[in-house]
Amino acid sequence: MLEKILQWDRDTFIYLNNLGIEDYDLFWATVTNISSWIPLFVFFFIIIFLKYPKKEATCVVLTVVALAFFINFATDVTKHYVARLRPNNNEEINTLIRIIKSPTSYSFFSGHAASSFSITTLMVLFLRKRFKWSWVFYLWPLMFASSRIYVGVHYPLDILVGASVGVFSAFLFFGLYVRLIAPYLRLSHP
Repeated sequence: MLEKILQWDRDTFIYLNNLGIEDYDLFWATVTNISSWIPLFVFFFIIIFLKYPKKEATCVVLTVVALAFFINFATDVTKHYVARLRPNNNEEINTLIRIIKSPTSYSFFSGHAASSFSITTLMVLFLRKRFKWSWVFYLWPLMFASSRIYVGVHYPLDILVGASVGVFSAFLFFGLYVRLIAPYLRLSHP
């Protein structure tokens, strides 16, 4: 059963990766670069400070930062434990795919998917009652995670698991904020 799932994962990756068009390589290489999204992070923090009182905004930002550190740690530990080669480093398929980026670290699970979905989900949870268009933020992780297939560095399951871990972690950190941090500091409910 596991072998069938992994075969589907490889085949789906090869198919999706080969849909790429050379004219869009620069666009997707830019999308997959975390530094390209710094203005979005600044925007997130501005919205938080506009929608929350200063003390509470600081606590919300610290919760988001703590989540980012947690996700990076969980991703690194899992990648080293599972030790799945990235498609671009897999000699069985790397001649069949388009490779735009060539990281040498392991593949499972996608840190890009985990971090982007976790941060976005936490932002939406904090802002859903204060900023009605917060759901639009999900365009970022969808593009960011998809770019990893395009540039040849993650299988679909890496992305699906990373996104799931990210969403779950965001709900966990939001629950901790609501049940522990907000009552302890006498902050309003998000």
